[in-house]
Amino acid sequence: MTTSLSHLTTLRVGGTPRSLTVVTNETEIIEAVRTADFEQRPIFILGGGSNIIVADDFAGDVIKIESRGIDNDSTACAGAWVTVQAGQPWDEFVSHAVSNGWVGVEALSGIPGTVGATPIQNVGAYGQQVSDTIAQVRAWNRETNEVDTLFVGGCDFGYRSSLFKSNPGKWVVLSIVFQLKLGDLSTPIAYPELAAHVGTEVGLRASLVEVRDAVLALRRNKGMVVDPSDPDTWSVGSFFLNPRSELVPEGAPSWEQPDGLHKISAAWLIEQAGFGKGFGLNDRATVSTKHTLALTNRGDASAADVLELAQHIRAGVQNKFGIVLDMEPQIIRS
Repeated sequence: MTTSLSHLTTLRVGGTPRSLTVVTNETEIIEAVRTADFEQRPIFILGGGSNIIVADDFAGDVIKIESRGIDNDSTACAGAWVTVQAGQPWDEFVSHAVSNGWVGVEALSGIPGTVGATPIQNVGAYGQQVSDTIAQVRAWNRETNEVDTLFVGGCDFGYRSSLFKSNPGKWVVLSIVFQLKLGDLSTPIAYPELAAHVGTEVGLRASLVEVRDAVLALRRNKGMVVDPSDPDTWSVGSFFLNPRSELVPEGAPSWEQPDGLHKISAAWLIEQAGFGKGFGLNDRATVSTKHTLALTNRGDASAADVLELAQHIRAGVQNKFGIVLDMEPQIIRS
């Protein structure tokens, strides 16, 4: 019997698929996707299940990618040229990079999900984003039935966006090549919170190990490291994107962007609109008790419960500040 997707997602919601095919290498991925497309069967590609909300009535076909492998090209002249398979758990790769003195992903420690999902959202945290270190993405093109190699300049990376996100369903990521510098010190630290935790200043560096440990500690304090025993981590992580606006509400933390707009803290907007930690419309789905940017499943929430709470919060923020919050997770429907 096929298991419910609530057992395969960090939010712990979702219906039971018609079929679940697990693929463990590039050949299996291509064959499974190509067969489904030939048979004109809609499919959902599942990785770590960390940035999605699966509908309660979902009953489609699922291909779960579990390909693994981290290979460094020892002949590379400039730093580490590392090929990582799409199904490799992201934080295992970060841990491996730090252990090997590969610089550039240490501030992305503790983020759930798989490596293959990271370029889609251009995953970022604490001043780093994966597009800073991605050299190329190898992906199956479902329109041409060919493998494409997309170099970083052609991936249209932006804030939580990419060519892959703007063309959903066109490509299935097979592997990613990262170009990482070598050393034992991090990239310059960009966030005051992280700098304070490692005892340094913004713009300076710290040891890779110290930065990874500090990021993990900060994320755990916010319920952003998945823990099977902690309902505050039964979420999609950050639920809303930090909005960009010309006008900044008085007192709101904000960061000026190259285009002149300001990126505003979504967590601050949510709190100031009256939705504090632990807020909920019922006891099934609530704002995290550790961080207002996460919406959590307290144990028996449905996808509908979570989305109802999200819409309530969006409406409240818009009513108070005139700013619309965009949701970060993808909603998967039948």
